[in-house]
Amino acid sequence: MKITSIEIKHYIMPLDPPFKAAWDPLPRDKFGTTIVQVKTDEGITGIGSGDAMVGFRGHEHLFIGHDPFDIERHWQILDNIDFHYGRCWPLDMALWDLMGKAKGQPVAKLLGARNLKILAYASTGEMISSGERAERAQMLVAQGFKAVKIRFHHRDPRDDLKIVAAVRKAVGDRLDIMVDANQGWRMPWDTGSSWDIERAHRVSKELVDLDGFWLEEPLPHHDFRGLAKLRKLSEIRIAGGEMNRRWHDFREMNRLRSLDVYQPDAVLAGGITMVKKIAEWVQTGGAWFSPHTWSNGIGLFANLHLACAVSQCPYLELPFDPPAWTTERRDYMLQSEDRLMIDDEGYLQVPEKPGFGFELDETALSQYQVDHHYVGD
Repeated sequence: MKITSIEIKHYIMPLDPPFKAAWDPLPRDKFGTTIVQVKTDEGITGIGSGDAMVGFRGHEHLFIGHDPFDIERHWQILDNIDFHYGRCWPLDMALWDLMGKAKGQPVAKLLGARNLKILAYASTGEMISSGERAERAQMLVAQGFKAVKIRFHHRDPRDDLKIVAAVRKAVGDRLDIMVDANQGWRMPWDTGSSWDIERAHRVSKELVDLDGFWLEEPLPHHDFRGLAKLRKLSEIRIAGGEMNRRWHDFREMNRLRSLDVYQPDAVLAGGITMVKKIAEWVQTGGAWFSPHTWSNGIGLFANLHLACAVSQCPYLELPFDPPAWTTERRDYMLQSEDRLMIDDEGYLQVPEKPGFGFELDETALSQYQVDHHYVGD
């Protein structure tokens, strides 16, 4: 089998009403998606998505004519491209989808298939009042969720802690509560300052009293030593790494014991090929691997397969905060029957179909195709 072509297309879906994400000062009125398809001479196509594949054009010839199963070779080229031009890890994802289809197996089984299902936590994202957040948390309980993640976004974290307290009062012990402090990184137009270790430690102590499950991104993503110090000081798990993109970041964090929960996203930070290795590094030392999944439904599929194969963490992130962020928005590019949602017991299931187990909704995609994918457009 040989790769015959690599096709990249971009899509932008308008969001009306806009999504007011806690990590973005500007309401989001559009949702950009880039999809890469790798085709072979045997008629098998692998599909990936995530980053916009900036910098890939002109490098197709490095893959065409080669066996898609030469995954370590392909990863090395993608890592070289990452260094010189841009992040093109959705191609690694597409190759894994292709290999699964060629073998007639779900990707999770190719990766080791520790499990074929995993509990999902509802990863919320919208800025709303404590009362509304508590009501939404109760609805999540009714749907079968066992955990929820709440985003911080106020200038004074005491205002965010009031929201966590309201949710805890509303749901009792029926939900584990994760908190994302949103201090690890900033949008390009966000010039606000990040927490220091003293503030992060004060918040961590408050969350212990509220029976918090973990505190995510409490310091800038590059402050490996600060995170390690905070982890030693705190009685709550410290999570992070969702936007650290290079494998050596995780090598250093693992060496310094910076985190209890590592969150590299397979479609953003080295592909499935490298993130599987990162998961093995950190879990050998007693930490958890629980990947970030806020790209789109395709990226969620990739991380579901990887987490089911190797993760020792009890939960996987499921971006879900209706009515602001729904399966219909997140997974608009997928056939409706393939859109991911928990079962009655709170689990996400790996589909039995080969590859990642989804089909694109070409009719939906045709409405939103554009020539390029730039955030500012």
